[in-house]
Order: sequence, then C-alpha cells, then structure tokens
Amino acid sequence: MTLHTDAYPELARELKFFPLGIQNPKCLSSTQIDHYNAKGYLSPIDVFNENEVGEIRCYFDSLLPKVTAAGWGNDELTNLHKHCRGVYDLITHARILDYVQDLLGETLILRLSHFFIKLPGDGKRVSWHQDASYWPLTPSKVVSVWLAIDDVDEANGAMHVIPGSHLDAQIPFEKSDDQEGNVLSQTVRDPEQHGDPPVAIELKAGQMSLHSDWILHGSDVNRSDRRRCGLAMRYLSSDVRAFNDWNLDSVICRGVDSSGHWAHHPRPKHDHIPEKPEDGVSTARALSDAWMRESDS
Repeated sequence: MTLHTDAYPELARELKFFPLGIQNPKCLSSTQIDHYNAKGYLSPIDVFNENEVGEIRCYFDSLLPKVTAAGWGNDELTNLHKHCRGVYDLITHARILDYVQDLLGETLILRLSHFFIKLPGDGKRVSWHQDASYWPLTPSKVVSVWLAIDDVDEANGAMHVIPGSHLDAQIPFEKSDDQEGNVLSQTVRDPEQHGDPPVAIELKAGQMSLHSDWILHGSDVNRSDRRRCGLAMRYLSSDVRAFNDWNLDSVICRGVDSSGHWAHHPRPKHDHIPEKPEDGVSTARALSDAWMRESDS
C-alpha cells in the first residue's frame, strides 16, 4: 500500500493543530477547554432532553423516506441544511452554538452537515482517519459536533477516538480498499502509536461530543439490532479559507464574515429533497448544484 502524507499537495495548507478557546467562556469550563486542546475531544455534553430529542428523531424518521425516494443512500445525507428547515434549525440551534463559540470565538460558520446512519447488519464502518486530511481548508480550525439522535454505544458502532493524536498533525494514510467497507476513502493503520488508547464516544440520544478535525477517529460496524444515527456538524472560525469551492455550502451561524469568503445560505422555506442525478456527480456537488437550480427557478 502507498502511504500519503497530504491529500492536497498542490495546495498551500498549514497541516497542524491550532489550540482553541476564548478567555471568558460561558458554557465550557477552562478545564474542559484545556482537555479539548490536550486530548482533542470533549464528551458527553447534554443538549436536548428526552422529549426534545424524541421530536428530532421523529422529524428525521419522516425525512428519511423522502431522501430514499429521491434516490439518495443512507450514507449520502450531506448538507441537507440547505434544503430542509428542520436540519437548518439544528445546525443553528443556540445551545449547540453556545458551546462551539467557547472554542472558536464570536463568528461561527458551518461548513458541512452530514447524517451518519448505521443500520443493523449493513456492514458499514468508518476507518481510522483525520477529518482535516479530507478538507481543503487552511488554517485548520474546525470543531466537529456529533449530535446523537439515537443512543450510541459500543454495540451499535460508536465512534472511537485516539486522544492526543491531533497533536501529530497530518498522519500518513492509505487509500482504503473495498474489503474494509469504509464509508470514506482513507485509512490510517496502527492508530494507537499516535496517542493514548482508543476511547469510545458513547452518547445518550440528545447528547453531543466535540472533536478536533485533526484527531484520529473511526467507528466499527453496527453489531446490534438497533439503528445508530447522528448528525455531524462542522464549524469553523472566520479566518479559515477554503479551496476547491469548499466555501459554497456554508451558513454564517453567528457573527459576521467581513471578508465575504464564506457563502451564507438562508433558512429554507420548507423541506425539499432534490432528486439525485444519474451522471456520477459527487454527493456534495450534486446537492449544491440542485440547490442552485432551485434558487434560480
């Protein structure tokens, strides 16, 4: 297997972790911020109570058949915040943003949202990887929120992290092979050599975790008889710049982007899932193009 040390060697990116945190946090303690910077993650954080997350789950359950009917697979639910009012309301929810703001500061920009769904027996896993390796961004100051819509535990495929691995910056990776069943396309071998022993991020529905875009993480297949569903939301600070049109799908959730670099998509008027094209266009690009077509019509 060929090892790669940069997914975008042609781009001028700073491939390193930047410590985060503001001076007077409102939700996170200084101890929690220190833990995030030293270990690369925080978990669990209570966000929604049982009734509230029950409503979110019912909304998602009503959305999923529409997504399937439009031709999208369970692992292709990317950037639905541009099309669905309920998803937009989640990515801009004040309780979520309050925590992220303590790490990133006054201006919060959502770059990407992605539902991760593992059904019992579907055989899908997410191999060990670093998010920042996939993303053509610099400087890399991104906080990922993982909101549990279902209970998440070891049995149904909880995410695992390697604490401290974010401090190694870019870790060499291989292109994943088909036998892995990897939802993504990169694999880091022997992850334990880059930090502490793996930690399972087990969450009750309505709780969330925060993790750095540089931390090594992955998740195994769902070995239970229960679904595992979560919404990943990727927030960044206003000084981050994107290459390859990665600034087109964003929402300025708080503050102001005076540079005008980041797009700001408004709250959708309703829920509408665009049809999946049949020309092999990538999921993210297809959804973006579909949104543009609807905006122009």
